[in-house]
Amino acid sequence: MTAAQILASTGTTKTWKMQQLFGLGLSRREVATMMNVGYGFAQNVYAAWVAARATTALATPTRTATVAALAPYQPARFDRTFGVEIEAYGCTREALVNELRAQGLEAHSDGYNHTTRPYWKIVSDGSVTGPNAFELVSPVLRGYEGLEDLARACRALNACGAQVNNSCGLHVHLGASDLTVENMKNLVRNYLVLETSIDSVMPANRRGSANTYCQSLQRSRTMAEAERQILAATTAEELSRAANGGSRYHKVNMQAFTRQGTIEFRQHSGTTNYEKISFWVKFLANLVDYSKARLVAPNLPVAEFTTFNPRDIATYYTRRRTALQNR
Repeated sequence: MTAAQILASTGTTKTWKMQQLFGLGLSRREVATMMNVGYGFAQNVYAAWVAARATTALATPTRTATVAALAPYQPARFDRTFGVEIEAYGCTREALVNELRAQGLEAHSDGYNHTTRPYWKIVSDGSVTGPNAFELVSPVLRGYEGLEDLARACRALNACGAQVNNSCGLHVHLGASDLTVENMKNLVRNYLVLETSIDSVMPANRRGSANTYCQSLQRSRTMAEAERQILAATTAEELSRAANGGSRYHKVNMQAFTRQGTIEFRQHSGTTNYEKISFWVKFLANLVDYSKARLVAPNLPVAEFTTFNPRDIATYYTRRRTALQNR
């Protein structure tokens, strides 16, 4: 049906007409105008339509949308625990420790270890090329107060002249103590079907399986096979195998859950820019919360990241996608 035929149809509800218009690829703004309704109403109908469409698109069609999944979604206040690992080079450990302390953060230079410390630690990283290579690892941070500490750490890095190149990455751990296996399955599946869109807001060397240290969740499988295996998992260990095989070097590392009670996201490129890091942390936290009861539509475009994010985050990534289109 064309848009004109949908609008002229009788015996149908306004909601049905709006969903059909969305199916033609029209935006929420366009549909709101055509139907003479407010944008908020169009957004609510769109959110329910996306959730229902995602459910019917599953490789396991026996799953049905719940009432919670069809209700309008509002991102929660950011209050999740998180940690960051910032790979960089170009400044000495001593200088960075001193600057971190000057910014009001407790910091130490450590030997190589995977233990979460109650302070910012600087450790070696053999994957980073460049003089004075290192990895700056945060303690457990939480919510907006944690973001304030992250801002201080970024100021310290930049004051010391820290640099990044293609060998550097940014890893984010999000606390997962409140997540069930079902929640985590939804999360991994959602990231899987969002990969193409997320790739478009990353540099070329962080897309697909171009980087050894952040491989695609699809691996050598078809998308349908990957989705089926992920959703068939019944334990965290089974989910880890379905998502990562035997390697933690994937965009979403579920092995971190059994070790540390976190989920690690490894895709982002190296950066010392606070805006880039903080937007990525909040984007991931929103995806985690959304995935507790909801499934995103496969290949959801970047322009529709408002499905599970506030508008400022969606706008940020829409602009980032444009900036990276030819890179």
